[in-house]
Amino acid sequence: MIKILRYTEYLYLAIFLVSLYEISKLWELDRERSYLFIFFALVSIAMFFFRRNYRKRFKNRKDAEKP
Repeated sequence: MIKILRYTEYLYLAIFLVSLYEISKLWELDRERSYLFIFFALVSIAMFFFRRNYRKRFKNRKDAEKP
């Protein structure tokens, strides 16, 4: 279960990087679409840190339950 949570963290990080690439590519061509990718980048980086914190908390709770 922990490994799956780790993979989802990096999936959000990959979405963040793709969004940054799209922002840099579209900034001069279509500003409105760039703003959409800025939103995606902000949400994905926030979800990366949220998932990371949640995974660590879950792991600490699981380790505390062990005898």
